[in-house]
Amino acid sequence: MALSVVWFKRDLRVQDHAALAAAAARGPVLCLYVFEPSVWQQPDAATQHLHFVCESLCDLDQSLKALGARLTVVSGEVTEVLEQLLLAQPFEHLHSHEETGNGVTYLRDQAVQRWCRERGVIWTEWPQFGVVRRLRSRDGWARRWEAHVRAPQALAPKRLQMVSLPWAESEMPDAAGLGLSDQDPPQRQRGGRVLAAEVLHDFLNERSQSYRGGISSPLSAPTACSRLSPYLAHGCLSLREVVRATRERLAALPPEARHHRLGLEAFVSRLAWHCHFIQKLEDEPELEWRNLHRGYDGLREDHFNPAHFAALTEGRTGWPLVDACVAMLRETGWVNFRMRAMLVSVAAYPLWLHWRPVGEWLARQFLDYEPGIHWSQLQMQSGTTGINTTRVYNPIKQAKDHDPQGHFVRRWLPVLRRVPDAWLLEPWRMPPSVQARCGVRLGLDWPLPVVDLEYATREAKTRLHQRRALPEVKAGEADIVRRHGSRSRAAEQTGRTRSAAEAAQQSLF
Repeated sequence: MALSVVWFKRDLRVQDHAALAAAAARGPVLCLYVFEPSVWQQPDAATQHLHFVCESLCDLDQSLKALGARLTVVSGEVTEVLEQLLLAQPFEHLHSHEETGNGVTYLRDQAVQRWCRERGVIWTEWPQFGVVRRLRSRDGWARRWEAHVRAPQALAPKRLQMVSLPWAESEMPDAAGLGLSDQDPPQRQRGGRVLAAEVLHDFLNERSQSYRGGISSPLSAPTACSRLSPYLAHGCLSLREVVRATRERLAALPPEARHHRLGLEAFVSRLAWHCHFIQKLEDEPELEWRNLHRGYDGLREDHFNPAHFAALTEGRTGWPLVDACVAMLRETGWVNFRMRAMLVSVAAYPLWLHWRPVGEWLARQFLDYEPGIHWSQLQMQSGTTGINTTRVYNPIKQAKDHDPQGHFVRRWLPVLRRVPDAWLLEPWRMPPSVQARCGVRLGLDWPLPVVDLEYATREAKTRLHQRRALPEVKAGEADIVRRHGSRSRAAEQTGRTRSAAEAAQQSLF
């Protein structure tokens, strides 16, 4: 029987893996993962992503060994690897999951498609999320998503007929070899299917009771949030199995567990929004690097301030909650969605930074970086989509609302631990006598705010609203709503659409 190649990408599991199941049904299988230098050299790639993938690949290899196979790991560009493979071990079928990645993986997939066509190899791609390729209209999208998550899971093969390659590499590449020089956050989550299943079980049975009401504060969010996002981003779990497990847990809850039920129901809705935002990038790959609404071109690009960018990325804006979030990201690779939105808002408004370089930096900070969600959110929070209300997060108000006693700030900013509560969230207001008592000298031990927050935010909003009021900008909004606006089930039945701004707080988990 002819050999089939299963190309693993961001789908590092054997359970509910349609590509693996289809290939195994045909006969001998070669399980392949390729470390592509062109992908890892992009500005959205980080050492933590590489290490998480390597951990997940080791876990995947163990799962394949239990089925009688092994994972073949190779470094190189995919078309070159496939060409070498075809010469050494001819094959007729290539199986993989669809991927909505960055611009480089989009061009890579086009190159693989051309290679397969020229070599007579049949490449079959299987949907991984509730994202529809070559979608013509958003109408009916919610029903399609529901059909995807309700479809039967692909059964893991009981046994695989393994094919191995003597020239295949056995060691994982190191970060330096792929051109990565940043630090791996010491407290980040570790990769792999085994850990993913443990996190899912713990969330559904225990932590989800705090989900509703607990995901906004950076104090409670680390345990109240599902923490499944890196495992979904790298495919250690499938979306379908997470939705199904959540609904099964919901069905098993007793009637009196109302708060727990509301939390899990909210989580399922966010899983749908997860795919809604990825669909945006699938439909319009250019939103990774250009404004979704072209009427906002030039709004910030020509006014980029390197000093403001450095203050943000180095965690020295002078606003304690902002700098504490940057410190947490540096140590853990994660911060909750509201704090992410605040970081982007601070960058976009008082610091007046274009979203693209900010997004590249944050992509490297987020272990769970998912391009479709990431770039859609960057533009939405920056006000360049043309269809969303302006969302400006005041970092002082956010601190007072979600860290009123300063526990989060003091945890991540040791220099401020001795600052009295009255001055902690606005240390620049401390009189010299208080500075002397707590040992924090403004401008030396702690930076003064990089800009006047109130004035800079007011100026930024004025600029944005002036641009938004232009007739040519208004004229372009309807087409964006038609292409990217969300449709609830009720809206689909009546033909109405609504902006994703109504669900801005529901897009991540």
